[in-house]
Amino acid sequence: MLSDVRLPPAETQEQFMAVRRDESRLGPAVSALVSGLGLGDERVERFADGSLPVYAVGDRHVLKLYPSIALPEGYDVEHAVLRAVEGRLPIPTPRVLDAGPLDGWSYILMTRLRGESLAVAWPRIPRDSRVKLAAVVGETLAALHSVSSPAVDAVVGPQDWGGFLRTRREACVAHHRADGLDEAWLAQIPGFLDSVELTPSAPMLLHTEVMREHLRVVRDGDGWRLSGLFDFEPAMRGAREYEFASVGLFFSCGEAEILRPLLLAYGYRESDLGEQLCRRLLAYALLHRYSS
Repeated sequence: MLSDVRLPPAETQEQFMAVRRDESRLGPAVSALVSGLGLGDERVERFADGSLPVYAVGDRHVLKLYPSIALPEGYDVEHAVLRAVEGRLPIPTPRVLDAGPLDGWSYILMTRLRGESLAVAWPRIPRDSRVKLAAVVGETLAALHSVSSPAVDAVVGPQDWGGFLRTRREACVAHHRADGLDEAWLAQIPGFLDSVELTPSAPMLLHTEVMREHLRVVRDGDGWRLSGLFDFEPAMRGAREYEFASVGLFFSCGEAEILRPLLLAYGYRESDLGEQLCRRLLAYALLHRYSS
């Protein structure tokens, strides 16, 4: 029974950091939870990466845990977004099978996506196939940005996008100084941001961390096909071009030959792909809440 599952306390950042990698404390609770969900015969194996505890349960399921310190935002956002995007994107997303609160934490049991990490497969993928994959990512983001639902509107923020950007801008230099950026670069940030006009946009659903590590691929004949997009915990509602900061840095990794077909498939015109767009995307890269 799920009521018998006992997870270690994680009400503060210090408590969570003490247990997040400690399988001697998490493992027994995870095993009890998996059994309570009727999957006790399945092999449970923790994924090595990720900021939260995530486990493969057999070949068909994934279990993700959200500590008290990440509640309600992390769990509520991912739960609502996964429900909202199911079947509405050109590539698969995890389907929620079970979810709920658990001993001060919360959990989501979801389907496991097929294939391997695009980050791992990328060196083996020919350039023409990379371009085709980029176009599908662009189509997927266009579909994602059109998704709306009352549940998403209720829990996915920020409610004041302009206020969020002002806060990020005020903290931008200090943020990058704390991250170790050289003073010669820091001195240029305020003037650069002052020179960039960020195009107004109605708030839309954003993934915010579209990168190779969050995409899955499978071989498809002589080519490759995207088999999944996951990790919607950092989703936000905001201006669409904020999305392309992580895309440009961690999907195309600075390669114009990859980013260009993605943006065209998204809906940009050739005439849009000039210096002003470059400057806006750089501004969003500086302002991104996870920017480094």
